[in-house]
Amino acid sequence: MILLSGCSTSPEKSAHETPAQYSVESVVRDDVNYVIDIYDPWEGFNRGMYRFNAGFDHYIFLPVVNAYTYVMPDVVEDSVSNFFNNLFEITNLVNSILQLKPTATLETTERFLINSTVGLAGLFDVASKWGIYEHDEDFGQTLGHYGVGEGPYIVLPIAGPSNMRDTTGLIVDSLTFTEIDILNLDDHNKRKAAFYLLNAIDRRHRTGFRYYDSGSPFEYELIRLMYTEKRKLDIAR
Repeated sequence: MILLSGCSTSPEKSAHETPAQYSVESVVRDDVNYVIDIYDPWEGFNRGMYRFNAGFDHYIFLPVVNAYTYVMPDVVEDSVSNFFNNLFEITNLVNSILQLKPTATLETTERFLINSTVGLAGLFDVASKWGIYEHDEDFGQTLGHYGVGEGPYIVLPIAGPSNMRDTTGLIVDSLTFTEIDILNLDDHNKRKAAFYLLNAIDRRHRTGFRYYDSGSPFEYELIRLMYTEKRKLDIAR
């Protein structure tokens, strides 16, 4: 969910107003190869988790996000997004180094230093205005860069579409960020909880995707395909 945006093409439906649910396998002959044939051995679990995520998003997550956007002025929302983007330049930098990408490493370092100082602790994205743009890198991409296969597709609780390689990458990136602990959060549990809650709200706020808003009876397959192809492009660049 967090990783996908721009899927909405029709009037929004609530999460319980599920469109006709078909699997591609039910309407395509066994002897036909189709483009969205993605390795999904845990499809039963994944579809159940997809429905759970849709319900959680509709009844819990989005109401919180909507309240946040109602209360916060746009300029504050932008500053919050910039702040988190700047902090997570750390994982961009680590993975740029691991992938031996000198340009990305240099520009990510420049972005972090500029936005942390001139940009007032990252509240303002000065670097982008100066033509130094973000290189979005993660450990899943690093593994893919060195030829590690994606493995089985999996739908994670709340986070949404992933695969075994990217789930491993997500864990490694989280541990890396926690270990560096630039904000000294480990010694302040309440501040740590508030940080990750606000980060989750901000990320959802910036993600335009809405469950069951595609109008497609094959939305599960559509999201699975979009995620898989997006990650291929991420690794190839």
